[in-house]
Amino acid sequence: MRKIELLAPAKTADIGIEAIIHGADAVYIGAPQFSARANAGNSVSEIARLVTFAHRFRAKVYVALNTILTDAQLELAESMIWELYEAGADALIIQDMGLLRLSLPPIALHASTQMDNRTLEKVQFLERVGFSQIVLARELSLNQIKTICSGTKATIECFVHGALCVSYSGQCYASQATRGRSANRGECAQLCRLPYQVVDASGNVLTSAKHLLSLNDLDLSSHLVDLMEAGVSSFKIEGRLKAMSYVKNVTAYYRRLLDQLMEGSRRFEPASLGRVVHYFEPDPQRTFHRGATDYFLNDRHLHLIQPETPKSMGQAIGKVIRVTSKALLISTESFVHNGDGISFMSVDGTFTGFRVNRVDGAWIYPFKMPPVEPGMMLFRTYDQQFEEILSKKSADRRIPLTFRCYETEDGFGMDVSCKERSLSFQWTHPKVLSTKTLDEVVQNIADQLSRLGETIFVMEHMDVQFTQPWFIPSSLLSRWRREMAIKMEAALVPPISSRATTVDENALFPVQHLSYAGNVSNRQAIDFYRQHGVTSIDPALEIGGRLSSDDPVMTTKYCLKFELGWCPRQYPTIQLNEPLFLQGIHDRFQLHFDCAACEMTLTLANKKG
Repeated sequence: MRKIELLAPAKTADIGIEAIIHGADAVYIGAPQFSARANAGNSVSEIARLVTFAHRFRAKVYVALNTILTDAQLELAESMIWELYEAGADALIIQDMGLLRLSLPPIALHASTQMDNRTLEKVQFLERVGFSQIVLARELSLNQIKTICSGTKATIECFVHGALCVSYSGQCYASQATRGRSANRGECAQLCRLPYQVVDASGNVLTSAKHLLSLNDLDLSSHLVDLMEAGVSSFKIEGRLKAMSYVKNVTAYYRRLLDQLMEGSRRFEPASLGRVVHYFEPDPQRTFHRGATDYFLNDRHLHLIQPETPKSMGQAIGKVIRVTSKALLISTESFVHNGDGISFMSVDGTFTGFRVNRVDGAWIYPFKMPPVEPGMMLFRTYDQQFEEILSKKSADRRIPLTFRCYETEDGFGMDVSCKERSLSFQWTHPKVLSTKTLDEVVQNIADQLSRLGETIFVMEHMDVQFTQPWFIPSSLLSRWRREMAIKMEAALVPPISSRATTVDENALFPVQHLSYAGNVSNRQAIDFYRQHGVTSIDPALEIGGRLSSDDPVMTTKYCLKFELGWCPRQYPTIQLNEPLFLQGIHDRFQLHFDCAACEMTLTLANKKG
């Protein structure tokens, strides 16, 4: 049986714990320093607390230490990795190959998507040098994923939900080049979420200012079976900066989908233990929701962006029918509640909103009347009732146990089993007949042993194999239950994950030259790549690497020509005065189109009026 992992994000240990309660098989969380989300670091003690909770369900904790490092940072990184290993972390998610040349503990290594893992050759190399799990680039098609999965024994991890970077991950330098804030060091300024005009070579403005690089969020929830069949084993939710309500909601949503798909399967099973009960109906549209796309999983298509806003679009709830001085009447089948946040596209093209003060049927009374007109579509971007539900206990997770009680020569025995382990207990106790019937005795045993509310277990089945109605005090049954729960939980602690012991020191990296886009920022990384056949290595921009006017600051499979209906393959007669430029308030980029590779790149351009 292949284990299928639902991998959820955790900004904090508390969010990670809730992700596990709501069904995650593993969570990923930022290290104290050097993670690709600089504002989502966590202390080692907090990570240890998360590990302790996760391991109760045989769930795992992966720690993101996936920035590139300078020579001066390597010693601290090495020390931190040892601390994380001793805290019980199951794996490190890394980008910097220099780490592989340090004196590291035998902790499992996962290759971050920041490594730009989009070819079979790259994945095979990473497997050969010791990576056990590899996060693929989000731009890959289903057929490309199948090819990679069939050519490696490493566990393949794919993003299935959440925010998308418009550039290939690890290959965006716009923020570093224009703001001095490195995306490869977790400090991205998110220039892709800003508005831009498209301007031609003569300065003609071809589009109004829109969010032309701001992609919709990824949603592959309807393609999970296809990905499982392709060979993907880890399904990753993006969101290490997201709120707890978002993580609870989206994790629960995918837990239900995966459980339905794996029910009765002889090929797939969850990677951790426990049955989850949710106290709400998960719905990704009711927390942060920027629209949805399957990106390039099933070939190229339109509407990858939401040009009006980079913010959460939320849930469409209906159109405005009538507006008065104090209220608006809407046509909707949704329930709107006091405190909801409602947004709409204003007449001037900006996405704005208001809070609901009170509701009377289909009439909405805002705190302050917005510039809403009849016919406008309204979206709920903050669901007050849903957030209140998620602010409380919203799920429970228990490991089902099967009990068998039986007689022994000098007392009684009990076998307890779950999917992973079986334990046997025997106690010496006088066999004294009860005044009750055998059925009553059996029922009392079941009642006492099933009182597992203070534990992580729940009784799934009880089989009492008594020939006589033996008397066993309820207090003794309670003691047996407590003893069993403690020993069973200890038996379920997973073994320490370790890095592959066989590493191919002679494996050749797929290319021999690394430009600044190789993200090499320390001497250890240089030595690593030279050991593996790279003969020419340029320094990363972050340590003084040079960027010429022709060097891309962003490389993307997303194509503006295609999105705007200007693709020469689709419309061969279209004439454009190229080159084209993206003009923002503070930035100007030149667009380059490689139609053979079906890719777009951006370079820095001089400001032009």
